[in-house]
Amino acid sequence: MPKDYFTEFLPDLDEFREKTIQFHKGELSVAEYKKFSGGFGSYAQRGGQKHMLRLRMAGGRLTKERLKFIVESCGKYEIGRLKMTTCQSIQLHDLEAGQLCDLMKEAWQAGMISRGGGGDFPRNVMATPLSGLQKEEYFDVMPYAVAAGEYMMGFIKAVKFPRKLKVCFSSRLENETHATFRDLGFVAGPGRTFDVYAAGGLGVKPALGICVARDISPDQILYYIKAMVDTFVAYGNYENRAKSRTRFMAEALGEEGFRKAYLEKLEEIFAGQKATASQSDRALELSEYMALKEYKEAARTVKKQSMPVKDPVLSDKRIAPQKQEGLYAVFYQPAGGMLTPDQAARLYHLIQPMEEVEIRLTPQEGLYVVNCSAGEVREILSATKDSARTLFDTSVACIGASVCQVGIGDSQALLNACIERVHKEGFADGVLPQIHISGCPSSCGTHQIAKIGFRGGIRQTPEGPKPAFAIFTGGCPIQGSEVLADMGKSILAEDIPEFLAELGKMVEKEGMWYEEWAEKYPEKLAELIERYAG
Repeated sequence: MPKDYFTEFLPDLDEFREKTIQFHKGELSVAEYKKFSGGFGSYAQRGGQKHMLRLRMAGGRLTKERLKFIVESCGKYEIGRLKMTTCQSIQLHDLEAGQLCDLMKEAWQAGMISRGGGGDFPRNVMATPLSGLQKEEYFDVMPYAVAAGEYMMGFIKAVKFPRKLKVCFSSRLENETHATFRDLGFVAGPGRTFDVYAAGGLGVKPALGICVARDISPDQILYYIKAMVDTFVAYGNYENRAKSRTRFMAEALGEEGFRKAYLEKLEEIFAGQKATASQSDRALELSEYMALKEYKEAARTVKKQSMPVKDPVLSDKRIAPQKQEGLYAVFYQPAGGMLTPDQAARLYHLIQPMEEVEIRLTPQEGLYVVNCSAGEVREILSATKDSARTLFDTSVACIGASVCQVGIGDSQALLNACIERVHKEGFADGVLPQIHISGCPSSCGTHQIAKIGFRGGIRQTPEGPKPAFAIFTGGCPIQGSEVLADMGKSILAEDIPEFLAELGKMVEKEGMWYEEWAEKYPEKLAELIERYAG
């Protein structure tokens, strides 16, 4: 690494341990502790007795070494559940205070720094999960995401941000990382260049990103990240947290005003870099980060070779042929992105002897096992039969109110109830879409870009207040076709499984998939929502 972040952040652990002790003694409120602990990638769970630790991994790269550490930690600390997130991270849950502090240090020593995993800091840098491996992409963006992640760690102690800053990279039009509507997104193009989008985001008052540059050379990405940091510091709202994300900065300045402000900062950076060149100030030179052997693009080229074979197993819908001839990626997703320690251990012991195989976490709370030969595909498929198989089964849900202190709705419970009810109908794959569930307006379940999304809340009924979810429809993240979903009325949580079952029957009756049905019969969808919303 260009910097030894473990050594730099190590002294902070003593303060974290002391604050955690104070919290459990009742000397710090939930809000006070949350404000502090978030910067370490940790939050107290609902009730305040247990904790979560979120591990950063740029681009969602879960190597064998990282997976081994997680598996061994689950055994050592008796961790009962792991959560794959929509930001390509892994959360370890249900930690006692002492366990949390010890595990945090050990994770840092193992190269998985949690610093900045929450709070008002640069968050985990995201990348298209199969970048460098799939045929339908412009070029491999993973090395740039990794370099960006390393660079942005340097801002954790050096810069005070108004709020969090999310940066991501996309290698294809599917836009899995939502690069065109993040705080800063680099979107690959056919000329091996990036278009740059800024000041987008989901949550309260979501906004699509503003294109601030086109066709930039990849070796300039750190200049563009520094410009976003400087713009955010200069124009971000430090007084009102509700207005302190980058999208509100753009709202205040206007699109052209924001673009002008950003480009002015960019010019200042380029001018400053030229002025200090003689002093060998190379902090913004990508080569300083790309030179690391494990992250160099050349070094990341898959050397493994496997002869193509005719095997009916390879036509399984969970299999994606890679651009490397004879190699495949295998998709695996436990319901709601909840990975048990047993499942994680099974994966590790399975892939440990497999050459060049690693795991890529997806922004939809699943994972790919990549660089597999045909024989290895068979082994992995057999060991992961508990995976989601249909589009609906891959639905996304945040951790929810049973665990999260700010959650309103129990996202995981709702998703499990919906899957159980829908399975009874035996719908063909595609009759129902992937749904996205968030327990609160923060949109950790990305409900605002879903074909059907739900956001947790409460509704007053004659029997008193009951859990309910506002429904969102018509969202789309695909580059060039981005649409933020329309918010509709709320449906009681207890009624949503039956709502989806009835919706599936209506779609099935027309002999269509959900997307074409919703486009052809929007009035029928609206009528069904109205009936269940009451």
